[in-house]
Amino acid sequence: MSRLRIFISSVQKELAAERRAIREFVKHDPLLRRFFDVFLFEDVPASSRRADEVYLAEVDAADVYLGLFGNDYGFEDAQGISPTEREFDRATTQGKTRLAFVKGTDDQLRHPKMRALVRKAGNQLIRRRFSTNPELTAALSASLVEHLFAKGLVQDRPFEEQPCPDATLDDLDARAVAAFVRRAREERQFPLAEGAAMPDVLTHLNLLLNGQPTKAAILLFGRNPQRFLPSAEVRCMHFHGTEIARPVPFYRIFKGNLFDQVDLAHDFVMSKLNRSVGTRTESAQAPVRYEIPSDAVREAIVNAIAHRDYASAAAVQVSVFADRFEVWNPGQLPPPLTPEKLRHPHSSIARNHRVCETLFLARYIEKFGTGTLMMIRECRAHALPEPDFLQRSGEFVTTLWRDWLTEKVILDLQLNGRQATAVAFLRQARKISNREYRNLTGANDRTALRDLSELVAKELLVRSGKTGRSAFYHLAMKPDINPTNPTVTSPAGNPTQTRQLGKAPASSSSESAHARTTVKRKSAINRPNRPSTPIRPALGKGLTTGSMGSSAEESEKGSEMAQMAHAQTRQKPDKPDKAAESDAKKTDAARVQNIERTKRPSAPKPSSARNVPTVPKARKVTASRKGATKGRKGQRSPAPRRKTT
Repeated sequence: MSRLRIFISSVQKELAAERRAIREFVKHDPLLRRFFDVFLFEDVPASSRRADEVYLAEVDAADVYLGLFGNDYGFEDAQGISPTEREFDRATTQGKTRLAFVKGTDDQLRHPKMRALVRKAGNQLIRRRFSTNPELTAALSASLVEHLFAKGLVQDRPFEEQPCPDATLDDLDARAVAAFVRRAREERQFPLAEGAAMPDVLTHLNLLLNGQPTKAAILLFGRNPQRFLPSAEVRCMHFHGTEIARPVPFYRIFKGNLFDQVDLAHDFVMSKLNRSVGTRTESAQAPVRYEIPSDAVREAIVNAIAHRDYASAAAVQVSVFADRFEVWNPGQLPPPLTPEKLRHPHSSIARNHRVCETLFLARYIEKFGTGTLMMIRECRAHALPEPDFLQRSGEFVTTLWRDWLTEKVILDLQLNGRQATAVAFLRQARKISNREYRNLTGANDRTALRDLSELVAKELLVRSGKTGRSAFYHLAMKPDINPTNPTVTSPAGNPTQTRQLGKAPASSSSESAHARTTVKRKSAINRPNRPSTPIRPALGKGLTTGSMGSSAEESEKGSEMAQMAHAQTRQKPDKPDKAAESDAKKTDAARVQNIERTKRPSAPKPSSARNVPTVPKARKVTASRKGATKGRKGQRSPAPRRKTT
């Protein structure tokens, strides 16, 4: 916004100190310097133009005329009129805002023509007297602030109740107003009838001020609200990873009135979430279930739009990540609300009362402080973590977490009962310790450690902290769908390759070593090399189904992974060697028997000689031999000698 120009008119020599004092005061005042610039004739450089042409042109270009009247009348032209009086008359003719300040209280000391000018000014406007420069600047400050209020540049009203500059009723959409009346009558028994005149509806909603639409009226029913309020928009982004990264795969900016912004942003988010379609057992229409409840998503978006700070230059941002959905809106929580209090019953404190009242009548909000509680309840019902509410540096953030652990993912991980119970617990608690795992599942310490280590090896959990009570296991974030838009980068700056979910590194698991030994044994007996676990495509490329917002790139990569899995399956022999399988089973059984035999005390072995008809009884051990046996405690006793015939 361009600043307003103040033209100071006075006899320069007599009031030179006062002219400089006004310029310095306006220049350093925190409020006035944002709106005003001061013009002094003595600052004009030398020119071939006549002096009267210059100062009269400056009066025409000024927004505020400021007259300082002292004792001297000043230089008189051929008509006997001084420049001070001509400037006053020109400002009067042009209809400028005029402010007059008279120095001193004794009019008898003034020039007769100056006394006449003071009387003429007094008959047309309110003049103020001053004796010192502080009195002059104080009176001037009050007059300039009042001028700012009169022009609507400074408001004592809330932002939404201020008249929208240059806006008229023609800037409002009559169809949007009529649609609102129909919906409000259905939802909240709105008293006005359908077909009511638009000014009557706006007056009933307190959206008109002296016949001019307020900023709330433009936001709710404007044809093009962004013409007057450019930041009143919603920016929606979809990221394949879990962090903001460029390039953004999918980016949309939704404008229009607030009703359109809520609906379009909600549709955008739901189109990017995974969904499952049920059967028609209960109704003619198949039920659809999204991984994040639709009501919770809508509530987060409408809260951001209804309670944002519209005086801010920032916009509402909606981001869909691989593991969560976030909404950012400019503005602070009104006291005494805090992010923690939003998790408990609380009163509804609106920032934009007129906007919230209209959204309430259309049943977009409830105005009872139940929105955040509903979001928490819906997320719990869907076995999701509770939403996160965060206030940071002038903006409020709401986070809803996605459920990437689908039934197919859990099935492919081949978890035992204890691990499945822990995963169900972690979906809401987000972290667990070894002690909590034992209390939850009833496992002992070694079993709990082994189970948790397996979950870490399968990349389902991430361990944080050192050993002991400070060690916790957190539910891992969803791996990146698109490797070109990664979540984590390697030290060299290259994207890290996401490992196949459920497969641990070969050096970190004893089961992997056993699998390699099994493969070697199968190769030795000429058996086909069959993988011990089923082939699974990478997460995001076949593990989850029904993604409405998948891009063409995701679909192509998903089909490539499916083709690779199909190719590996075709390499398997159709009819495995059943004889080789039976031999392998016999070999494994023999090894198990040998291991069990070594654990039991050894029994006397029969002689390896052949053609032995009878086996005589063993000799009795004498007392001396018993003592010798006791002396070699822990050693195997030699087998008794047997006679052969």
